Amino acid sequence: MKLEAVIFDLDGVITDTAHYHFLAWKHLAEQIGVPFDEVFNEKLKGVDRMGSLNLILAQGDLSFSEEEKVALATQKNMHYQELIAGMTPADLLPGAVQALDSVRAAGLKVGLASVSRNAFTVLESLGITDKFDYIVDASTIQRGKPDPEIFLKAAHELGVAPEHCLGIEDAVAGVASIKAAGMYAVGVGDPEVLSQADQVIPDLTAFNIQAFLQ
Repeated sequence: MKLEAVIFDLDGVITDTAHYHFLAWKHLAEQIGVPFDEVFNEKLKGVDRMGSLNLILAQGDLSFSEEEKVALATQKNMHYQELIAGMTPADLLPGAVQALDSVRAAGLKVGLASVSRNAFTVLESLGITDKFDYIVDASTIQRGKPDPEIFLKAAHELGVAPEHCLGIEDAVAGVASIKAAGMYAVGVGDPEVLSQADQVIPDLTAFNIQAFLQ
């Protein structure tokens, strides 16, 4: 593989907004009478907002109109935005800035592929927006992960063929998206959970771009 670009996921890789998503979804789920815990929350990782809501409704065997579902998703997002409003660069995960800087220093393109519609808000709060050559968020795609669309769009906008890209994800759906796009997949987290990834590291402190260039 001739590596030309690295495309990062945001939640769970660069920063941990997953906890804020958990709190916001739990609050909503309990309002509509659906049991919600950290085990069930794992199913929502890497899934977009409406997809996550549909999983919660299915868990409670509930049926709502599209209009009602949009209202529920909006309510969750407003709560989530309140929770992330206080984020700062201190919320960056270990090794995140060093990993981003090392990719740029190696002369490679740096992309972001996040299904969050709040990606730009989070990046600004973290102070790292300028570290990316192109950012793809949920507002610019039709299909969420595990569909490959988001990573293919990132590669296209970076001007790099998918086979020359490396994707970094912490979620099963995200890794599946990378592989479906024809890219090399690095998982961040548990090797047993992210078994589809080509390589798994515990966090970005273990990411070594030189190893891939060699």
